[in-house]
Amino acid sequence: MGERPIRIIAFLCNWCSYAGADLAGTIRLKHRADVRVIRVPCSGRIDAAFILKAYERGADAVIVGGCHPGDCHYVSGNLSARRRFLVMKQLLEFMGIEPERFEVVWCSAAEGEKWAKIVDDVCERISTLGPFRSYKALTASVLGPGREIVTGEE
Repeated sequence: MGERPIRIIAFLCNWCSYAGADLAGTIRLKHRADVRVIRVPCSGRIDAAFILKAYERGADAVIVGGCHPGDCHYVSGNLSARRRFLVMKQLLEFMGIEPERFEVVWCSAAEGEKWAKIVDDVCERISTLGPFRSYKALTASVLGPGREIVTGEE
């Protein structure tokens, strides 16, 4: 059986990063289609549990996108997110998830080209690293032995 396509989950701020991704699509910029976008009100709303759940469910990488620091529509949500994700990167590495599989980006609504480049860069890096196969061990550590999430892959 062939290698499965890579799975990248992107949690994007509604006001900036999501709008930038939408702009990339609107102006028909070419970029890889391996990213599944989840729109959130603010990058400050993204809980560490969302990121861990993405890996647990078989994501090969996670991208978190927000407004540029100091330009948050909710005043300081992205500043809180920035602090949280610095710690999150260390936690993921402690759990055995390579730091290259987690990306935090600041992308405005006018930066569609930047979003397309980010997607291509992350997809290329993850294609080189290969699929994240440790999700079954991660699931077992979270849910307990004998209980695992079905991802449709075997």
